[in-house]
Amino acid sequence: MATLKGQNLRILAYAFDGTSSAVIGMATNCTITLTNNTDEASTKDDVGLASKPEVISKAWSVQVDSLNVVNAAAMLTAIKSMSKIQIMWDEVGTTDNQTPVASTAFARQGYAYISDATFSFNNRENSVKSLQFMGASQLTTVPTSGQSYEVLSQGTYTKGQFVRLFLGSDNTTTPAKVIGSATQLQLHVSLQMESASTKDTEGMWDVQEPTGLSYDITTNALVRGGDTITSTVQAQGLSELEAIYEAGTPVKFQIANVSGANQRTKGAVLISGSVILSQLTINAPNRQNTSYDAQLAGWGPFVVGS
Repeated sequence: MATLKGQNLRILAYAFDGTSSAVIGMATNCTITLTNNTDEASTKDDVGLASKPEVISKAWSVQVDSLNVVNAAAMLTAIKSMSKIQIMWDEVGTTDNQTPVASTAFARQGYAYISDATFSFNNRENSVKSLQFMGASQLTTVPTSGQSYEVLSQGTYTKGQFVRLFLGSDNTTTPAKVIGSATQLQLHVSLQMESASTKDTEGMWDVQEPTGLSYDITTNALVRGGDTITSTVQAQGLSELEAIYEAGTPVKFQIANVSGANQRTKGAVLISGSVILSQLTINAPNRQNTSYDAQLAGWGPFVVGS
């Protein structure tokens, strides 16, 4: 039997109605981690110094990287609503590498939360999303029949320069200024998970439940860029970020698709809310462009869309 290549083992997510599933589209990598949590079981009755770990609980997680960020809103909605998603992994085949071959012996399925999601929108790069699924139930084998699978159409790439951060100067008005001369943008959303297993929980699986939600934004920009600006959309620069830092109060933000002159015309909004500027770092290395990094911590709930 031929060696199994990475493109032929994929993560599939079931639709919320539970009737069909589809692969995580345009995936570039996936990692499945199965964990036996152990406790030392050696006692004074054991001769010698050797360890004797004993399994006390089981856990699992899945990490997936993908070049498809078109469905970022759906992912953000799922993590905000703390929805359980039934996922599985299996060997896939056919010309699209999307259809499970016949539920191989190592195929498994279970319910999980999206515990961590990172979306990167960097200049002159394809946008990337990285999803972490935390198992919330036991794993089971996948039936060899009765499954329905959806084949996804070829997805589209999103160039990072066409997604920008709009940042306000206060926490009352809709932000209308982009980060000027920006080069990088990253949105990170995380669910804090905690074990909810008790003595009433049967079996060895560690039941995980969300207990909190947080998010943060990181952006990098040149202190002064050399572009000719013809757009009427104003920008936030280093001096404005320093003023926000000095005020130390929340400001409104939006991450949106952009187009037009200097790629500053706001289109569909991906996410909006309020942030605190938690750290501002100015970088001025010799013989390199001067830039700054801004780290923004989410303040209050975010809104998917406008």
